[in-house]
Parts: sequence; structure tokens; C-alpha cells
Amino acid sequence: MQKLPIGIQTFSDIREENLLYIDKTQDAYNLINSEGRYFFLSRPRRFGKSLFIDTLHNIFEGKKEYFKDLYIYDKWDWEDKYSVLKLSFSGNRSTKELITNIYKNITYIKKDLNIVCDSNDDYAMCFAELIEEAYKKHNKKVVILIDEYDKPILDNLDQMEVAKECREILKRLYSQLKDNDRYIKFAFLTGVSKFSRASIFSGLNMLTDISLNPRFGNICGYTQNDVETKFLPYLDGVDLERLKNFYNGYNFLKDDIYNPFDILQFITNDKVFKNYWFVTGTPTFLIKLIEKNNYFLPNLSNLVVDEKLLDSFDIENLDLEVILYQSGYLTIDEMIIDEDDDILYKLKIPNKEVKQSLNQFIITELYQDKTLKRKELSKALRVSDLENFKETLISLFESIPYNNFTKNNMQNFEGFYASVVYSYLQSLGIRIIGEDVTNKGRIDLTCFIADKIYIIEFKVDAKKEGEALKQIKEKNYAKKYLTQSEEIYLVGIEFDSKEKNIGLFEFEKIK
Repeated sequence: MQKLPIGIQTFSDIREENLLYIDKTQDAYNLINSEGRYFFLSRPRRFGKSLFIDTLHNIFEGKKEYFKDLYIYDKWDWEDKYSVLKLSFSGNRSTKELITNIYKNITYIKKDLNIVCDSNDDYAMCFAELIEEAYKKHNKKVVILIDEYDKPILDNLDQMEVAKECREILKRLYSQLKDNDRYIKFAFLTGVSKFSRASIFSGLNMLTDISLNPRFGNICGYTQNDVETKFLPYLDGVDLERLKNFYNGYNFLKDDIYNPFDILQFITNDKVFKNYWFVTGTPTFLIKLIEKNNYFLPNLSNLVVDEKLLDSFDIENLDLEVILYQSGYLTIDEMIIDEDDDILYKLKIPNKEVKQSLNQFIITELYQDKTLKRKELSKALRVSDLENFKETLISLFESIPYNNFTKNNMQNFEGFYASVVYSYLQSLGIRIIGEDVTNKGRIDLTCFIADKIYIIEFKVDAKKEGEALKQIKEKNYAKKYLTQSEEIYLVGIEFDSKEKNIGLFEFEKIK
């Protein structure tokens, strides 16, 4: 078997060392031959963007020897070579580091293309001069590739002033593309986020965003077919359905796909199921945003957003759903065209890895619980021990630090309690629907575990005891699930805001 490209994002190294490569050259060929010259792709981190950029680099430089047996080999004119200006951004924690990084990129390009630049005291003018001089050298338009264009901004969202300054530096750099359009054959930018044109791509109204173009939905990532064919020899003894549930599920309007990092790490780590992708980035900033806005976490299990929400990112008006989607904690479940012909997207948490990891992180960081209460909840629900389920919930609410309730009145709101319960249950990796719609109303939480369904209603400071369970029964919330499970439980949970805990817990088995 071929060795795997663990940690390798250089196309030439993969080909020279005969490592396993999932052929993306058909996507590259189709992209290059698309209408337009300026393209942008947004994908979560570690999704193969850098490898795709490097593949394009080798195509435009005419490195035919690397493409034998690949789709593009007999379709591309390998004598038609171009000068390629490639910029790649790493994390920078200050504007000084960012400018140093820009000059480092420029120095590499000058050396690679053997070009002299006179404007060394101005990074933007030097970049513009590089474009023009590269064109003049061969009297031929140039190719520009920019990888992780937004990383200096995203890495500083915890220090907003620095993030804004980085944005302005990059905005000035990228404006040189428009000013030097006559010298450019093709330009391709990748990143995690899609900033609005007014924010960072000022004047680049010719930029074509292919992030949600179904033609390029699989441009990065591994499909199920890739796993069941190319990777099958490496997965001997692995339950492929479990693998699919744990790591598959990202969708960009084509096939459900895997993050390559997960599959490669899973195989190289003796096929042990772990949260490989999640642990490479800690979403501390997201936790701060959830806490600041008292976000109703069950919304994440049943979220519908409009097209504009996924199309832009504004650091001066951060939207949690946008950040969660663009960073890979949410993905597209379904595209909906409503009665007004507006495009809507139903979002979902992509897979068990993200579902478990994100909610465990929320529990640890937001509720400061480092115990194993989640395991007790799982055990109780799997064996229908509702008394133990109740006692475990009471225990976990007692463990939430008192300072979580200072300088706010979150204990008065149903959403707080629902969010806590939701996070614990989601951390089990099971299927949950928040705000579950029926023809009689909305169920606060529907939980599916083993062969059981739990229909849960929350109330805070109920006017009359038993209102939560009574509402479930009167509105016949269970009707839609009567044919789907052998066991259905109705659970009414009423919270006491003074005690900051459960005041009444009632349940009833109806099937």
C-alpha cells in the first residue's frame, strides 16, 4: 500500500514520494476553465485548501511529470506555463508580525521568479510592482494564489483592535489585484471566512465565490466513495458505518464529505476513534460569544438561516451562527427555496466528533464542569432510569459556579436551563432536536437514544405545578413519533429560579 500524506500539503512531495493522493485535478481543470478570473473558496481549517492551492501552482508552472495518471494529464497544455505569485499566511499576533509575514512572502516570490523590486519600503506597492515585473519578464499574464487570506484576522478576534488593524493592512494589499488587473490571468484565494466585499475586498466586485457552488462542492475533502475505494485497504476491521457517523457529514451542496485530517489521523493512530480535528483548534472565542449573548444552544440543532448570513463575516458585528458555520462546527443539511423564492439553508452539526467535542468544551469552559455527569446521564437514558436522570440533572445544576449568575439574571430564563441540558445531552453524540415543530406547537427538546425517545418540556417558575408535563400531553407532542419507537417518555422539568435548580420533575411512559 502507498504511504499516507500525513501532515504533507506540498503536491510535488506527495507525487515524488508516491504517497496516496485523492485526485482533485478535475475540479482544478473545471475551475481554471470557468467564466471569470478571480475566485474565492471558503472551507474550514485542515480541509485540504493548501494542497489544492499547491496543485494549482504546479499546473500553472507546467510540472507535467507530477500529473501522470491524473485526470488533467492529457487535457492540459503543459507548454503553456505561467509565473505564479503565491502568498500564504500564518498566524500573526500583531500588525508588525503581519507586515513581516507579507515581506517574507514577497522575498520568496522575488527569489522564485528572479525579480528585483524597488518599492521595498511599502509592502503594497512592492506587491504591485512584483505583479507588473512578473508580467514584463515573459510578456505574459501572471497567476496569483493566496492561501489562508484571512488567518491574521481570525487569529486576533480575542484582541479586536489588532484584528481591525490587520484587516486594513490586508485590504490595502488585496486592493492591488484590482489595480493590476491587466496583468493577471487567474487569481484564487482561500480562507475560512467570507468577509464582505466592503470589509476587506473593497473594489473586488469581480471576485467569484465558489464556496457554495455545487459544481465545486467536493473540491476539498474526501467523499464516501473515496473512503470505500482508495482508503479501504487501510481500514481493515473498521465499522464503516461508525466511521461515517463519527467523521462524515460536512456538506457544501454536493456530497457529504469527510475532513481529510480526521481520516488520515484515524488510520495513522491505529484506527482509534478520537476527536482529531476538533483538538487542533480550541474555540474559546466562541464560548465567550455564547456567554456574552446568552445564546439559546438548542437552536443549533434546528437552525435555518438565509443566504446572506452565510455570505459575509463582519468582525464589528459578529454573528455566532456565521462563525460556527464558516469554522466548521455547523454545516449545510438542506437548501430550501421558500414561497418567495428566497434561498434558505438548514444547518446541522456535521458529525459525532463535532457534536461531542463542542458540547464537552462548552460544559467544561462555560459551566466549569470537569466531572463525568454526562456519562451518568447517558447511562440513565439508555436504561430508562428517569429517577437517576433527575438526580444527575440536580447534581449538575448544583455544581454550576455561583459566579455564573452574578451580574445577570440568567436563572430567570428557560433558555439558560434548556441550554445546559441540551449541551450535556449533545455531548453524548446522540440525536437531539431543539424547538421540535409539531402541528400543535414546539417541543423544547426531543432526544433519541438507543430505541427510546424522550420528549422534554421546560418551565421556569411555573404558575401551577405540573404545567410542563401537562403541556406535552394536552398538545399531544408525542403523536408524530408514535410509529418510530418502542418506548416514548414524556418528561416535564420545572425549574425554581431562587434555587437555580429543578423544582419539579415529572415523567410518564406512554408506549
